[in-house]
This record gives sequence, C-alpha cells and structure tokens, in this order.
Amino acid sequence: MLKTSTHLPDTSIASTRWFLVSIREQVIDMTFRPDRPFNDLPALPPAQDVETKPVLKACIEARAALAELRVSGQIIPNQAILINSIPLLEAQASSEIENIVTTTDRLFRFVNDTGGQADPATKEALRYRTALNRGFGMLKQRPLSTTIAVEVCRTIKGVELDIRNTPGTALMNDVTGAVIYTPPEGEDLLRDKLANWERYIHEAEDTDPLIRLAMMHYQFEAIHPFVDGNGRTGRVLNLLYLVDKGLLDIPVLYLSRHIIQNKPIYYRYLLEVTTLGAWEQWVLFMLEAVRTTAQWTTNRIRSIRDLLKRTAEHMRQNIPKIYTRELAELIFVNPYCRISDLVDSGVAKRQTAATYLKAMVSEGLLEEVKVGRENLYINPALLALLSERGQANI
Repeated sequence: MLKTSTHLPDTSIASTRWFLVSIREQVIDMTFRPDRPFNDLPALPPAQDVETKPVLKACIEARAALAELRVSGQIIPNQAILINSIPLLEAQASSEIENIVTTTDRLFRFVNDTGGQADPATKEALRYRTALNRGFGMLKQRPLSTTIAVEVCRTIKGVELDIRNTPGTALMNDVTGAVIYTPPEGEDLLRDKLANWERYIHEAEDTDPLIRLAMMHYQFEAIHPFVDGNGRTGRVLNLLYLVDKGLLDIPVLYLSRHIIQNKPIYYRYLLEVTTLGAWEQWVLFMLEAVRTTAQWTTNRIRSIRDLLKRTAEHMRQNIPKIYTRELAELIFVNPYCRISDLVDSGVAKRQTAATYLKAMVSEGLLEEVKVGRENLYINPALLALLSERGQANI
C-alpha cells in the first residue's frame, strides 16, 4: 500500500489539487502495467475533480447543440426517415473505427436484403444498426444496463456470448504489435466493475449527464467485458444512454463521425486516462464530439426535411395522379426502394407500384438499377446528402 504524508507543501487550493493529482498519478503508475490484467481499474467516479471550468463551459455548449438536435428531430413527422438513415451512417463509421470497412451506399442497398448477397463487412455493419434498434427497443422496458450491453454485443457479433470468463484478452498496437493494455480478468470481477458502471450511470445525479457519458464510455472500454465487439458495443451504449437520460428522443446522433475523423486521438486519450489519469482532455474530447456531431446531424435533418418538401412538391406538380404523402416519404425511408416496399407498406399493389416507381424515374426523382434479378429504385439526392457529397437539388 502506498503511504502518503498528511503534510502538504502548500495550503493553497491549487497546490493541494496538484498534490492530490500527483499522488493519483503515482498510484496509477504503480498499479498499471500494459501486459498485466488491470484488475485495479479504479471504480467510478474518479478521485479527481473532473468538472473543471473548461469542462463545464464545453458541457454547456454540447447540451445546447444536443437540445437543438432533439427539437430538429421532431420536425419530420415520419420518424422512420431518420431512424432508417442516420443510424446507418453511425453503423458505417463505428465499424470503420474497428477496420470493418464498407460504404453508405452498400449499407442502404442491403439494409433489407434477405438473400444474403451483402459482403461480410456490410453484414457486420448492418448488425450494428440492428443492435442499436434492439437496444432502443429494450429501453422501453428497462433502463440502460449490463443486460442491454450483452444483448447489443450479441447482436453486433451475431453469436451467443456473455461476459468474458477466460484470460488472454489484450489490446495491441496495430503497427508494432506491442501490448498497450490488458483489461481486468475474471468473470466475477468484471461483473462487479460493470455493476459499479451501471450504478454510476443512474445514481451520480450531481454530475452532468454528458460528463457522465464521457466517463461511462471510458470505463466500459477499460473493463472490456467481451472477447470482441467492445468498441462498437460501447458506442451503441453512448447513444442509448442519451435516450435513456431524455437528451434525445431517438438515437440519431452521428457520434462516430467525430471519432473516425480523430481516431488516433480517440485511442490515445482513452489510454491516457488509464496511464496518466488524464480525465479532463478525454471529457473535453467527448463533449466536443457531442457538440460537433449534434450540429452536423441537425443540419442534415433540416436538409432531409427540405429535400422531402421539394420532392413532394415536384410530385404534386408533375405527377399528381400518383402523388401521396406516403409515397413521397417511402422513398426517403427506403433510399434503395423495391416494388415490395410499396406493396408491404400498403401504398400500392404490385403492378401499380412498378408504374409509380418508373414514373418517378422518368421525373428524375429516382434511378433504376438492376441487381441480380431485382430492380432497385434509388433516391440519388438523399444518398448524396447523407454521403456528404453535397446537397443535390431537384
């Protein structure tokens, strides 16, 4: 056990804080070894004061951006348009962080694929979106919990799994192959640490929810409770947490956009919480991620709304015989639309559905492509908008 003197070199508040942080860093340095299980991972909350002036200022800005996003999400009556689009972008970026690379076009193309034609990377990214939706549904019955985390990871990986109960998990540098972190080991210990994680999420009411978001994300990744899929599971839990705490109505924040753009910093700051107790820079990083991606998502939602309005108006003026609000919305819910989508939604019967879609192709609203034996009708303006290739005009 580390002995500490009760005599401080200076009685000022600043010196006292410096001394306590210095002692904490010494403790971390003595207990953490990258090649040994970090069973002494400290429980939440951290011993040091994380709510510094820069953190509180950044928190106010992030809360404002998130509140604006929540309101913006309500301007599109058909929420399926958002649920079927933004989470797919999140799935693509979060998967790419783990070097599982696909494209947004492929995700939209195969989102309703039942023939198994998608490549493995696309299938895995689509499971991320399924996991997010499943977790979102579970929140209606229970608060965010270890149980939800397990179900999310099972869905992402597509296998039955549970909390790790065997040793041997270690994180390595992609370039050098050196072990940089070995998470705690032992199922009982992991469940104890997850229980603390869960209590902190719901009981630390004196800490702003967005600051708790940063802390819970670090802690989950440090616990690393599963053999694989921890990063993606943790990022799904971030969005579910924002819904659970009433900061969002639906999980449509494109949070992984900031992380993929700053991937080396993301991993470095995560590790430096462990090695240096560097909480402030990590919390500031996550608050900036919330702020910037909330602003980006808000702008995209407004652009989607405007594009939907222009599309509906174009249909009313040029193909009024087939126009319905439901049909206009459907090609936004399904940017890669099939005849069966119109049939299944009750918009039209099969022969009529084909006529409707071809009419929209003639008007330049859709593009027709043949994939195998099936014709797909693509909404190019929406895909361009979501793919950040610019905002197309009709």
